[in-house]
Amino acid sequence: MGHRRTFTAEFKTQVVLDIITGRQSSAAICRRHNLKPQLVSRWKSEFLERAASVFARDKQQEADQEQIAELERLLAGCRKKNF
Repeated sequence: MGHRRTFTAEFKTQVVLDIITGRQSSAAICRRHNLKPQLVSRWKSEFLERAASVFARDKQQEADQEQIAELERLLAGCRKKNF
């Protein structure tokens, strides 16, 4: 039985970005790294499907920070009243 290779997220990202930007063709990357075209195609699909979530997290982080700031203001008001 052969050993199954694993790839880092950074490697997969670089492969997909090289294809999307046109730096290298999918076929050239597959030959260079001995990858199956179906695998690279799946990585590309996953990357594109999840791309919007990068910006969604920014909005969520912004909302979380606003909530934290509000809670800190409330806590500061409670502390002043108790002293």
